[in-house]
Amino acid sequence: MSHTAVATPTRSTTSGTGVNFTRILKSEWIKLVTVPSTVIMLSITVIVMIGLAALFAWQTTVLLDLQGDPEMAAQMQGAPDATSITNTIPGSGLIFGQLLIASLGVVLIASEWGTGMIRSTMVAVPKRIPALLAKQAVFAVVAFVVGAGSALVSYLIAQPILSPSELEFGLGDEGVLMHIINTGSVLALMAIIAMSIGTLLRNTAGGVVTAIGLLLILPILVATLLAGIADWIPDAARFLPSSAGEQMIAITIADGALNQWQGALVLGGWALVLLVVSLVVTKRRDV
Repeated sequence: MSHTAVATPTRSTTSGTGVNFTRILKSEWIKLVTVPSTVIMLSITVIVMIGLAALFAWQTTVLLDLQGDPEMAAQMQGAPDATSITNTIPGSGLIFGQLLIASLGVVLIASEWGTGMIRSTMVAVPKRIPALLAKQAVFAVVAFVVGAGSALVSYLIAQPILSPSELEFGLGDEGVLMHIINTGSVLALMAIIAMSIGTLLRNTAGGVVTAIGLLLILPILVATLLAGIADWIPDAARFLPSSAGEQMIAITIADGALNQWQGALVLGGWALVLLVVSLVVTKRRDV
């Protein structure tokens, strides 16, 4: 006598308690905020960005005083006018903030590969792409909040410093609010780039060196050593991630430079290409 097994829906299927993208996001958020070193690194990023902005605000007031002295002004030919750079103070800590976020992004993902913890993630979430996208999304949102929040606090702190020199400015001034928002947008895109690099290399030290080299060392090499080799090299340098990020937060656009939207497209293109490549490679390689 034969018996036919009848498949019955499991509890996870009928009650909707199985794995879905929302729950993956929640688990990645818990993993991110419960690691003390990650919270410390994010806090340091905020402190560094706000501290540099406050220092830049004070430097701007000093520059204004020096430019008010005819003798000193004659010696400072070529220096930017103090009144023309005040609106960029909130995001002035971005250059170091993006390095810290990039380093943290690489460490977060590459350390999982290095320690083998990624296997636990892939067991819980057999489909690899949703797991990686959740990691990217959570850290990108955190990076945006860190960047935009730091820029907003920097704006508030800068006003009392600038006020005695009558250099204060408002959020409603042209380009200021977008400058603050884009500071967060740049960090979010840099976070995606860094995590993609960490996913591709699966090595913490190599990933950090690669990310810093791309964001900091390569632009310096292009500007100092490679610019004289060919005329097209300085033009191509505009499309490096760090250059595009600078244009995203720029308020005044120089002749021949990318505008904010073009900078966003370039930096977004870097992030998208590296993200797609990292997803494809991860899907095809063994964990």
